[in-house]
Amino acid sequence: MTDRGSVHAWLSLGSNMAPENHIPRALRDLEALFGELQVSPIYESEAVGLEGDNFHNLVVGIYTDLSPRALVVELRKLEARHGRRRTPDRFASRTLDIDLLTYGDQIIDDGSIQLPRDEIVKYAFVLLPLSDVAGDELHPHSGRTYSQLWDAFDQSDQSLWRVEGRVR
Repeated sequence: MTDRGSVHAWLSLGSNMAPENHIPRALRDLEALFGELQVSPIYESEAVGLEGDNFHNLVVGIYTDLSPRALVVELRKLEARHGRRRTPDRFASRTLDIDLLTYGDQIIDDGSIQLPRDEIVKYAFVLLPLSDVAGDELHPHSGRTYSQLWDAFDQSDQSLWRVEGRVR
């Protein structure tokens, strides 16, 4: 295990190909890289933007001293170890998808990295688990807490349900 880093980051994890295998393994790998994790409940939802099996999604908090760019590189390596193949089709089934959602309270949009990720306010499967573990934290753009954002979120067209049981 590594020492606790100085920057708190939130990650979104998702899988719709054997998620019962990939999610626990990814959590063990992240823990080996970053130490103690903050882990939300897992939610299942229908695939958004593609035809495929349902996704399992959760949010994980880490502490790191890696730069945002170096962190994204490490996350891509982890995805590849889990069989993720990146294709031009953004909306495809995947063994493991890990997105950097926030990096402290930084706001970055340099063409290759966008922080905070706009998926936070667009998708229930990102915002609900984030509000579960970071409900009192402020979204860097809006200045509203993640719980406030969830309370105001239109939940009518994105159904998801909590996956019961132990994650790791």
